[in-house]
Amino acid sequence: MTNKGVVIFGDPVLRKKAVAIARIDDRIRALSAHMFEVMKKARGIGLAANQVSALDRLVVIDTNRGDTKGHCLTLINPEIIGASGSVKLDEGCLSFPELSADVERSERIGFTATGLDGKRFEFEAEGILARAVQHEIDHLNGVLFIDHLGTTKKMLLKKQLEELKKLSKK
Repeated sequence: MTNKGVVIFGDPVLRKKAVAIARIDDRIRALSAHMFEVMKKARGIGLAANQVSALDRLVVIDTNRGDTKGHCLTLINPEIIGASGSVKLDEGCLSFPELSADVERSERIGFTATGLDGKRFEFEAEGILARAVQHEIDHLNGVLFIDHLGTTKKMLLKKQLEELKKLSKK
C-alpha cells in the first residue's frame, strides 16, 4: 500500500489496467480504508485504486452528502453487467483538479462486485451512483473521463491538461 494522495493526470499509473484481486486479505482491507481517507480528504465521491498508485481492481464510493442519504461501497473486481438510457452531465475527477467537462454516460446500470466480506453481489444503480461506478470502473481499465470527450473539447482543454502533466511530475 502507498501513503500517497491522489495521483494527478500525467502519471502513467492512470493509464494502466488494474489486476483482478484473487484474495481479500489485510492488505486489501487496509488499501480500501486508505482510499476512503484519501477520497474524503479530497472531497470526492469515488476513487479507484489506480488513483493512489495501486493496480488492484478496487473502487470506493461514498455518495452520502450532508442530510442526503447515499451509498457507501467498496467494490472489488466490479463489472458492469447491463446499462440503459443516456445522460450528459458535467463530470470532474480527483486526478484532474479544477477541471470538468460534460460526459455522456448510461443513465442506469447493473453491476456486480465483491465486498470486503468476500461475497459477490449484484446492484442496480441510477443517478450519481451509476455515474460514479462507471467513472471508477473506467479508471480500473486505464480509461479517463477526458477519453469520452470529442476532439474539439480536448483541444479547448489542451493547455489545462499540459499544466496538470507538469504538476504530476513534481
